[in-house]
Amino acid sequence: MELVQQYLVQWDSYLSYTVGANTVKDYCMAFLLFLGLFLIFKLFKRVVVGKLHKLALKTANDIDDELIKVIEGISPLFYYVLALYFPFKMLVTSESFDRGVEIVFVIVVVYQLIKSVQELVTFALETWASNTDGKGKAAKTTFQGLRIVVSIVVWSIGILLVLSNLGVNITSLVASLGIGGIAIALAVQNILADMFSSFSIYFDKPFVVGDYILVGKDEGTVKKIGLKTTRVETLQGEELVISNKELTTARVQNFKKLKSRRVAVDIGVTYGTSTAKLKKINGLVEKVIKSVNGVEFSRSHFRTFGDFSLQFEVVYYVLSNEYVEYMNKQQEINFGIREMLEKEKISMAFPTQTIHLQK
Repeated sequence: MELVQQYLVQWDSYLSYTVGANTVKDYCMAFLLFLGLFLIFKLFKRVVVGKLHKLALKTANDIDDELIKVIEGISPLFYYVLALYFPFKMLVTSESFDRGVEIVFVIVVVYQLIKSVQELVTFALETWASNTDGKGKAAKTTFQGLRIVVSIVVWSIGILLVLSNLGVNITSLVASLGIGGIAIALAVQNILADMFSSFSIYFDKPFVVGDYILVGKDEGTVKKIGLKTTRVETLQGEELVISNKELTTARVQNFKKLKSRRVAVDIGVTYGTSTAKLKKINGLVEKVIKSVNGVEFSRSHFRTFGDFSLQFEVVYYVLSNEYVEYMNKQQEINFGIREMLEKEKISMAFPTQTIHLQK
């Protein structure tokens, strides 16, 4: 019994031995805490996260899958630093060493938070894009632009947090950067305006790639919607580059949105045409138009007595938003009306002058 007591006294003296500003007992407790935290983190990652991953696979939504993916993607360095931080805080160390531990801890934690937030934001944007039919190059460009903007914001906040923990006065720093920030903002305001205009185009969708649009006096097919400009191919084959800011402030006509195109045609026949034949024209024109597929007849009327002809007004709709199809149907109907008039021996009028000579 005395031997055991002597052993305990001797062991206690060893534990009470001071190294630096801490006893051996303090170092042992710190090491045990590190070991305990390290094992807890290992078990958490292998057992808890593993089971959560299996449960997430059984659910219908993707949100829990993404959260598990973010947790699984946490860097091992983060766990090591976290496991070392608290044991070091138990020990009495120099002010500079303690400050260094704080800085390393803050940097690692902030970096990991930024990476996790970026992953979650990327997932949210991808989910939003898929739910809004966000496909194609325009969607990809807008998605990349949004991700860049979010990354800049998140990293800026992270850097400010690190600087704040380093003892830098953030308020005075921001104030000192105010003039420089204004100068930079003025320099890039057009670029930013075009960038945010591209977001507006993507969200509002006044047009998409493949649409035929008219902007002012320019018209053509949209080939690409970028972060700064939109490229349009004209009917002559030229590439027209228009800034996104201009597109969001100008009046844009989108012909792709058309479900049908209205066509109004004036037909002039000669004054020598008999009344009986005039009465037949409306029915014959209607028959011609209704014989063409993809066209809806609206009306045909003997409208007025013109200077050189008897004027008929014909209205119909081409049920297509394709310009070539619109022209093809119009041409087919024009040929049909011409053939019908020739068959009925009805002459089309044109400006003429009759000169009477008297002796």
